[in-house]
Amino acid sequence: MGRYDIAIVGTGPAGVSAALTAKNRNKSILLIGRKDLSNKVIKSHKILNYPGLPDITGEELVLAMREHLAQMDIEITEEQVTNVYAMGDYFALQCAKEMYEASAVILATGVMPGKLLPGEEANLGRGVSYCATCDAALYKGKEATVLGYSQKEEDEAAFLSEVAARVYYVPVYKEEPEFAASNIEVIRGVPKEIRRDDNKSVLVLNDREVVSDVVFVLRDSVSPGQLVPGLETEGAHIRVTRDMKTNIAGLFAAGDITGDPYQDAKAVGEGNTAAISAVKYLAELARK
Repeated sequence: MGRYDIAIVGTGPAGVSAALTAKNRNKSILLIGRKDLSNKVIKSHKILNYPGLPDITGEELVLAMREHLAQMDIEITEEQVTNVYAMGDYFALQCAKEMYEASAVILATGVMPGKLLPGEEANLGRGVSYCATCDAALYKGKEATVLGYSQKEEDEAAFLSEVAARVYYVPVYKEEPEFAASNIEVIRGVPKEIRRDDNKSVLVLNDREVVSDVVFVLRDSVSPGQLVPGLETEGAHIRVTRDMKTNIAGLFAAGDITGDPYQDAKAVGEGNTAAISAVKYLAELARK
């Protein structure tokens, strides 16, 4: 498909709500995120304040949302968005495997767990990257470090090993990684800092330093200020108006990424509002 009307980034309650509302308004949508939706919701033992669903578990709520998406014929594109570029009357979304276009975008990525590492932002684009499959070709025959925050990042490390001479994989989770490639070395440690020394990237751990040509920091989400150039933020959150508009025309945000309270009911309402605002924005574009 060519250009979508609305791209929705994130499949938590805010993203699902936005997708359902946009589809009901007959808009072509691209829903990007995890097919199992939200880890945060799934892990909720009980959700006590969701209207009409007393004592529902997080797992039950996720199952209900997945069924609702299926009934509406809404598919999930399981990609990680690394950059969103405002191109005037449309947006370009850079993902690991493909570039997508949409006339409007709704960010519903949730909040990034933890803080950026010291030196991470300063060295982005000069020895720090968020997408191994995007930038692997740049490090053919070189050494690369992969900082993986979940098991699914092992696939990117394995792909990278086909190009790079050596890959140092630092898992930030308890499960033990398993790789068939002999040029992948698993290193345990707590990441403290990233710096550049003599044109090399240095990942500083609690007990050692890992030196290579690049450090790939692979998380489920990228901080909003780095995801969209020029986006106004307040700390880890995106600054929005009551109708979920950001400072960039055509770009909206909803859910935890807009600030607390981090509640499912709040996220669903904001997702609905963001979709309605996006539809109004598309109507204004059409009139112009």
